[in-house]
Amino acid sequence: MKKNVSLRNAIIAVVVTNIIAVAVILYAPIPFIGGMRLVTGQEYDFLQKFGKMIMVKSIVEDRYVDKIDTQKMIDGALRGMVSNATDIYTQYMDEKEFKEWTTQTKGSYAGIGVYIEPKDGRIMVVSPIEDGPAQRAGIKSGDYIIKINGEEMTSDDMNKAVTLMTGKEGKKINLIIYRPNVGNKEINLVTEKIVFKTVKSKVINNNIGYIRITQFTETTGDDFNKALDELLKKQVKGLVLDLRDNPGGLLTECVKVADRLVGEGTIVYTIDNRNQREEWTSRPDKLNIPLCVLVNEGTASASEIVSGAVRDYKAGTLIGTKTFGKGLVQDLIDLRDGTGIKVTIARYYTPSGECIQGKGITPNIVLPLPEKDKDRELKVEEDIQIQKAIEVIKSKL
Repeated sequence: MKKNVSLRNAIIAVVVTNIIAVAVILYAPIPFIGGMRLVTGQEYDFLQKFGKMIMVKSIVEDRYVDKIDTQKMIDGALRGMVSNATDIYTQYMDEKEFKEWTTQTKGSYAGIGVYIEPKDGRIMVVSPIEDGPAQRAGIKSGDYIIKINGEEMTSDDMNKAVTLMTGKEGKKINLIIYRPNVGNKEINLVTEKIVFKTVKSKVINNNIGYIRITQFTETTGDDFNKALDELLKKQVKGLVLDLRDNPGGLLTECVKVADRLVGEGTIVYTIDNRNQREEWTSRPDKLNIPLCVLVNEGTASASEIVSGAVRDYKAGTLIGTKTFGKGLVQDLIDLRDGTGIKVTIARYYTPSGECIQGKGITPNIVLPLPEKDKDRELKVEEDIQIQKAIEVIKSKL
């Protein structure tokens, strides 16, 4: 009896697949030749695989010893289809993951306050969010997250890791991190509301402006312009822009920042899989005081766009250590059912035509922080990179 049910379901699956195949053949936007619809070999292979997938789903649902979570099976199939054919940044996200990911460019969310990226098959911390639970616990750029709540993590578990480390306030999180040249360390955290205040500014050394940007969210560009205008009203003689441990964010916002710094020209351009070029340009007016930009291994993506434009136009001096090296652009696509897909759509290039993917940007002045200073909050007078920036700016006055 059970075998007959399985056979019946398999037959239904094949019939459904054939209906879909006919629909694709009749209505898909593929060229006609001589009035006849042609199906490529690749399309035909895909339809066969699609039919097999439906058959497998039907058989497993019918014969598996325990109850099957069908939605989980479908999500897994979609996730696998994307991850097995693309780079590490292109990912399918279920409803929970998609909601959490889109929240990260908004005003706030509940979590431990850490930005992560896949690297070398593992999950690497690009940067902790300033004054978040992760930073207060001593987590820093370059750490690798090995386990979360006892579960081993690899680069394939990025979405799962985000889900485990976010959620309601007060959730207890146990991490095992690996720090190069140090070893493993266990850290216990509690999630809390992370409020994004991405731009902070002040006057240092009596007459030098200092602006720190922690990431690029929807308000960062406007907040930066307000902060810069306030500093200029105070007649600062130079500017230190701190992009250390800035993991990036929205391209539109980093362009607003670069527009104030580099003068007229191309800030960044992208090239997609059709070799189509899109570029973002800046206006002629620019900052007319000496500029230094602080960068490190946690400076990634959108913050590298700003750094690359400043470097290429010689609009300022980059100080610190080599940046992360992410020269790929992702688009977040809402699939209209609560799920989404983050897909790499282009490579970006600095004004000089360099794609820094996997290479990063080497600053004009390479100056790493001493090991003893990497795990603690530094005052301006203790921070040798800020002090070097002050020295460089003074030399240009």
